[in-house]
Amino acid sequence: MTAIKDRIISEISENDVVLYMKGTPVFPQCGFSAAVVQILSILQVPFKGVDVLPDAELRQGIKDFTNWPTIPQLYVKGEFVGGCDIIREMYESNELQSLLKEKGIAFRVAA
Repeated sequence: MTAIKDRIISEISENDVVLYMKGTPVFPQCGFSAAVVQILSILQVPFKGVDVLPDAELRQGIKDFTNWPTIPQLYVKGEFVGGCDIIREMYESNELQSLLKEKGIAFRVAA
């Protein structure tokens, strides 16, 4: 488990925005992952997508890491932001955009 934890810490510290998801950004394997990818794509936020499906240890490890029961999980600058419902609500209320701005992450402002 410590190897998985180390891997997660490494990924979220080396990448500004990381999405642990089912599938890949190009081919999401669940609707919740697809919804978060769509929001990040609309905002044109560059992010690293990590597919948890091929690795059961990682799939459980990311849940244990955050004590959060579901996937996808979004991290910005090493900080856990939330899952699909939280990200969607934050996006709709502009909280996500405020967080990205606060953390120095470039994104596109919708016209």
